[in-house]
Amino acid sequence: MKTALLATASALVLAACASSPTGDASDAGVDAAASTSTPALATESTLSGASVNLASASGSLVSGKLSLMPMDDGLHLTGEIGGLKPNSSHGIHIHEKGDCSAADASSAGGHFNPGSEAHGKVDTATHHGGDMNNISANAEGVATVDVHAKGVVLGGGAANDAVGKAVIVHADPDDYTSQPSGNAGARVACGVISAG
Repeated sequence: MKTALLATASALVLAACASSPTGDASDAGVDAAASTSTPALATESTLSGASVNLASASGSLVSGKLSLMPMDDGLHLTGEIGGLKPNSSHGIHIHEKGDCSAADASSAGGHFNPGSEAHGKVDTATHHGGDMNNISANAEGVATVDVHAKGVVLGGGAANDAVGKAVIVHADPDDYTSQPSGNAGARVACGVISAG
């Protein structure tokens, strides 16, 4: 009788362990999470346009407004940015997070890089999705923006969707070679890409 009770108790303990939430059930959740992959890169935008309102960062007076439109193999950005040093050049990039809350805009993270490439000039084979050509300010400190970001889209939620990411203007020009961000200096303006 004692042996039968022990066998029954052992069977109950084993059954309880098999259905425990800390047993196979949680491992299955980990496996499911591990098998979830990053969304694929999209080749076409689902939105016809977006905009960015740039506000000053790092104690600068830089601000502006940009429009984004899908074009060719990426996005074209146009608009004006003021408050820059007269006759100066500045790096401009799309950054990975749509967060401009830090005083120095560091909350926007690094360059938007959905293809996991090295930093480079936008019209070369290797560059971040957020890399763009430098902008130049005139004698009044105003830059007329007319730049292109390749390999990114507007809308759809793919890994290369730029909606909700930040656009950053830097204090210095991008040298297009220093890794990972072109040695463009402080972040002097930041704005989040908004659909519509």
